[in-house]
Amino acid sequence: MFRLEKVFQNDDSGYILFSNFIKSILLLLTSYTFVILSGHSIYELTDYKIYKNSNFFFYSIFLSIVYFIISFFLKNKKIYKKNFLSFLKEDILNIFISVLFTFAIIFVFRINFILEIKFIYLLTTQIIVLYLVKLYFNNLYNKLIDQNIIQKNVMLVGTYEDIKKILSEKFEKILIFKCCMITDINNLNIKLIKSEIRFPIFNENEDIRSILEYHSLGQIWILNGNKNKSEVLSKIFKYSVDTLNIKLEEFPNIKGTNLLANKYDFEFYEKSRFYGVNLFLKILLDKLLSLIFLLIASPLLILSAIAIYFEDGFPILFTQNRTGWDGRRFKIYKLRSLKKLSFDKTLQVTKDDNRLLKIGRLIRKYSIDELPQFFNVLNGDMSIVGPRPHMVEHDIHYSSLFDNFLKRHKCNPGLTGWAQVNGLRGATPNSEIMKRRMEFDLWYLNNWTIFLDIYIIVKTFYALFKYKGD
Repeated sequence: MFRLEKVFQNDDSGYILFSNFIKSILLLLTSYTFVILSGHSIYELTDYKIYKNSNFFFYSIFLSIVYFIISFFLKNKKIYKKNFLSFLKEDILNIFISVLFTFAIIFVFRINFILEIKFIYLLTTQIIVLYLVKLYFNNLYNKLIDQNIIQKNVMLVGTYEDIKKILSEKFEKILIFKCCMITDINNLNIKLIKSEIRFPIFNENEDIRSILEYHSLGQIWILNGNKNKSEVLSKIFKYSVDTLNIKLEEFPNIKGTNLLANKYDFEFYEKSRFYGVNLFLKILLDKLLSLIFLLIASPLLILSAIAIYFEDGFPILFTQNRTGWDGRRFKIYKLRSLKKLSFDKTLQVTKDDNRLLKIGRLIRKYSIDELPQFFNVLNGDMSIVGPRPHMVEHDIHYSSLFDNFLKRHKCNPGLTGWAQVNGLRGATPNSEIMKRRMEFDLWYLNNWTIFLDIYIIVKTFYALFKYKGD
């Protein structure tokens, strides 16, 4: 529902930010509890005035704020570390720096604060709390891995020897090798290979789209991509999946950079912008606005459903397979606007289409038929803003015409998008219109921000009346 696996697809920055926020709150709560219990009974825990009038009131507030700011801005960590050394380097160092900054603030603004022995006791208590919180988040991180939320499903592409070399290494549990594509398989004994490699093996002529969808792949690793170039690379680059070039020369990790298996450097060929904290904010915005829009639009939905029923009976809703993130299929929901006739459902609806219901013309004109897709958003299959999803058959057709067409699937499809607010709503009767829509969608994917989403949502209300649908 929340597509958390995509939030953690390329790094753990969202998880790190959340853990630091919780630590900052707990530092404040620890101060509050310590101040009251150090001189009063547990029954007075709810007496806020005791805390407010204490020596540590301003100190504890500033400390929590400074700790979060330092954790957020001074640490550019992308991968969550679970060892004790990371606790010393991050939490302990952060709190001591925060204490120094807090003392500086108190001195500059001449805030009344008396340094007493209780300060040492409080600081010791806070360090213990931070360590317990670290243990909790370590345990939570392991659970998220076990539930396939913090995991990367990977396909390996390379020669047999290169793939064997990778499989002989020890990787973190978050990396799951789902299948491989062996570029020199025609020169090898397939029975022997299958006995050594215990997951599906493909050759360069396989349908990559089907592989991506079936194995729910999040990344493709091309081993020694700069050296072992082949036709398969050009096929892979047509798709939206994150693609890495793994350099199999071993590097000593002197600079402490992020190396695979602590020895292999890598670079991204393709990397979606939709991951981490920004994606999590987009998901929250989607859920919140969907609930609001559904509540506001519920009278319109009910009236439209009644009109459809009286004109043509049940069903009220129309469902169809569409292509989602990474090419995965999902069922899209719409109010039914066509008559219950036998016809080719892959044919797009045109303005004067005789298949349309009378009420169907009206609800399609103002995109009222799209309102049930807010349930798709709540279900996690769609976003409010993103490239519009096409029928699977259309994706297959247009991907054979335009090399970059399937790159549109780098995020959840949307109810509205950059193409739609620029006039490309409704049917796409010819390939030139579809090409223009694709170009707008690719621009959105390469320039996406939360603020761009908000701008598109606002502009959609204007576009609904300026660019009426078919």
